[in-house]
Amino acid sequence: MVYYANYFRFCERARTEYLRATGFEQQTLRDDRGIVFVVRSVQADYLASAKLDDMLTVITTIERLGRASIGFGQKILRDEALLFQARVDIACIDQSRGKAAAIPADVRRQLHPSSSS
Repeated sequence: MVYYANYFRFCERARTEYLRATGFEQQTLRDDRGIVFVVRSVQADYLASAKLDDMLTVITTIERLGRASIGFGQKILRDEALLFQARVDIACIDQSRGKAAAIPADVRRQLHPSSSS
């Protein structure tokens, strides 16, 4: 069986790939703009177990787009079976100050509630 914490790893990778698909890489945002996205809170439901060698699909949607935060909905499926679902709130942080920062306008334009990856 898949260890429970690995579901968070799968979701983290999917959020990173979601951002990359919109044209932004987290490393570049940190290096060039001094911002990072960090997890603020997670609400998770484990519904069924994944097993070794299962082919899993992670669906990531933006449910809420705030000035300095993003609310993601994430689901992990094996075929049609829903195994895990979570709501993950992400904060945009100014790395040098360690405080919330507005999501840059060009990044916001690429992020749309209800879009999925």
